[in-house]
Amino acid sequence: MHSSRHSRRDFFHWGTNGLAATALATLLHEEALAVAPTAARGTNLPAKAKRAIQICLVGGLSHVDSFDHKPALTRLHGTPLKTDEAVDLFFGQMGLLRKEDWAFHPRGESGLMISELFPEIARHADDLTILRSMESKSANHTPALFLANSGFEFNGFPSMGSWVSYGLGLLNDSLPAYVVLNDERGAPNTGSSTWSSAFLPSSHQGVVLHGGDTPVRDLFPALPLDPAADRDTQAFIRAINTLQTPPGETDAAIAARLESYELAARMQASIPEVASLTEETHATLEAYGVHDPVTADMGRRCLLGRRLLEEGVRFVQLFSGGPIAGSPRASWDAHENVQENHSAEAVRIDRPVAALLADLKQRGMLDDTLVLFTTEFGRTPFAQSASDTVGPGRDHNRYGFSCWMAGAGCKPGIAVGSTDELGWKVVERPIPWHDFHATVLHLFGIDHEQLTYYHNGIARRLTNVHGEVVKEALA
Repeated sequence: MHSSRHSRRDFFHWGTNGLAATALATLLHEEALAVAPTAARGTNLPAKAKRAIQICLVGGLSHVDSFDHKPALTRLHGTPLKTDEAVDLFFGQMGLLRKEDWAFHPRGESGLMISELFPEIARHADDLTILRSMESKSANHTPALFLANSGFEFNGFPSMGSWVSYGLGLLNDSLPAYVVLNDERGAPNTGSSTWSSAFLPSSHQGVVLHGGDTPVRDLFPALPLDPAADRDTQAFIRAINTLQTPPGETDAAIAARLESYELAARMQASIPEVASLTEETHATLEAYGVHDPVTADMGRRCLLGRRLLEEGVRFVQLFSGGPIAGSPRASWDAHENVQENHSAEAVRIDRPVAALLADLKQRGMLDDTLVLFTTEFGRTPFAQSASDTVGPGRDHNRYGFSCWMAGAGCKPGIAVGSTDELGWKVVERPIPWHDFHATVLHLFGIDHEQLTYYHNGIARRLTNVHGEVVKEALA
């Protein structure tokens, strides 16, 4: 038999009896996939992080109402901001300065100032590394979300989770390296491009898991299959795919597709087991808020995220907030009223995220698990409305905002960088997304300048041609 004379359809016409399938499967063996798309590229620095979980707040968290205390806003409340600078405002209008909607207090032994918006997360202040000088290039959601996830303002570039998967490979060959858990209200407005592997092999794309009996769409066949016949069929298909590649050559696209299908077959056994929360204690379920309708969605996803990390998933990404459109908004996009919007969103995630931090710590996992809490940009210290009264909403702010990290290799109980007295613009240690991404890769033991993939004549990397590790954030 020669692949040039027989198509895949020909082989299927012959049937899939066990003897034929087994004979053809010998053509695969180990050599056939010697250059596996998920083979680790290796680390070249001391690695602090073995795995990471990222909570992404879609829409823009107000830093001046959460992690960046600005007493001057109380003093200047209701006054106009005086500036001659040309600024990037989403609606092109600047309202009056307005104070925070939640009181700030020093937390823990570190004394980090965190507001009452996140009372449960605030209990873990001594574990947090707050980055108060984040910057973005865009004040628009879609390009800002792309930038936060891939380092570029448009789609077609791999996400950070895909780069981690590409750089480090699998820890468990029955689970994907990169998993995405969306808000029950919907995916972010950037859709599947947010967790795309783009030009990296498709095996590094984020795998979306859902709640219920079918955590992965189309994971199981529509009709029952005999296990033995299914195994023979899989072996038969692998053999046919191998025959399509000339001896001594490796087609990266075919190899990636092959590996994706084989992983899907293994996931039929692994995913239902890891996605089931029946083995968790009542106390654990209560801590995550799984039984509370308000916190149930994020609680289940945070708990599932921990279970996935335990079983060997490299990178888990949870989104808080779905599409930015609608009324009331199902995201952190607080144009109309910060207090109403952020109160509704924060109560959904505060308890589960705090439980995740506590759970990882008591299991000894926080030492080598990186926890990331991010948002695509912040919100302005002035009201959205340009009227003579102080409106309740805030505009997008790309000039300065806050994110935080915790766990593996991070220096706990500190704040890095600062914005001006109003919380509008960064004045100390600017942290663009390229620096953030470089720091995450560094904690995984990867030099961001060395992790590259040759595409269209360019050695592409997550940080493009930029990026410096935020050494101030490292322990």
